[in-house]
Amino acid sequence: MSDPRVSKLARILVNYSVEIQKGQQVAIRTSPIANELTLAVYDEVIKAGGHPFIVSEVPGTDEIFYKYASDEQLDYVSPITKLILDTFDASISIWTDYNTRKLSGISPERISRNRKAQSALMKSSMQRAAEGTYKWTLTVYPNNAMAQEADMSLQDYTEFVYGAGLLNDDDPVALWREEEARQQKLTGWLRGRDQAVIKGANVDITLSIKDRTFVESAGKKNFPSGEIFTGPVEDSVNGWVRFKYPAIYSGQEITDIELWFENGKVVKEKASKNQELLTSTLNTDRGARFLGEWGIGTNYGIQRFTKNMLFDEKIGGTIHFAVGAGYPETKSRNESGIHWDMLCDMSDSEIKIDGDLFYKNGNTVI
Repeated sequence: MSDPRVSKLARILVNYSVEIQKGQQVAIRTSPIANELTLAVYDEVIKAGGHPFIVSEVPGTDEIFYKYASDEQLDYVSPITKLILDTFDASISIWTDYNTRKLSGISPERISRNRKAQSALMKSSMQRAAEGTYKWTLTVYPNNAMAQEADMSLQDYTEFVYGAGLLNDDDPVALWREEEARQQKLTGWLRGRDQAVIKGANVDITLSIKDRTFVESAGKKNFPSGEIFTGPVEDSVNGWVRFKYPAIYSGQEITDIELWFENGKVVKEKASKNQELLTSTLNTDRGARFLGEWGIGTNYGIQRFTKNMLFDEKIGGTIHFAVGAGYPETKSRNESGIHWDMLCDMSDSEIKIDGDLFYKNGNTVI
């Protein structure tokens, strides 16, 4: 029997997250693992009057590409991908996996080279999104690989995914609008501020948010969601941070990451596992060693770490930093071929903004 929450999720993605209108072109990025949700999303796009175009990944192709591609192939930019990002009105990405460790045997330098080649596309799509001419959303379709990564059965993981999206409620959109209102209280308080001091067991960082914008995230670009985020002033970040939670990059796990910043740049990095991948990724391009994002998790309904940043970066009681490209809507100026989020536990920490206490031991205090 089909899970009714699949159809509910499809309606939300199409009509709330990206708000498809008649005549709009929509890319549906998916894989055969998610056929049920793909068909439901396709159905909703058609009903909304849009023009859906399915881009389906065949499991195993990434591994073949990164293992055997020549330098020329690693540097190649697909004209189809460019056409979608430059001209389509929206994209709906359905994230699945058949093996979360499929790229564990790939050289980090090969992955970094390909990411660098795609940096111009990332920049243009992020700019279009900031201008409102390109809407995008990303969600997860429950699958065995991600369930195993989270140390859960598929049934339990399915309940986790749909629960995080508030899909058990009769009107999830109303709840997401309430979350947006709560976030707007926080972003309003932060508007016009300058200096942030973040101190605790895992962090000792100062940075500036002067003339930067905090953006609310309540089920639009990410689904589920629950965060506010901005782009720090690029040369303002100083100090140290330890990421208690493992970071995942291209299906590989990097643990016990520590970063040291001077005038915005990562000048030293350390990890107990996959140090080579960490350093190689930070060397992708100039912007990869600067922060493009500082986010604060506001979703206290997500209470466990699953090694999937779509959920993990939203956990209430955490913050995350992303090295690499910043979102233009935050006024970030950092450009890069990567955008890599890392999660910091804030259960024993505080944030002061211009000397005023904003956050204490995992919760905002305003």
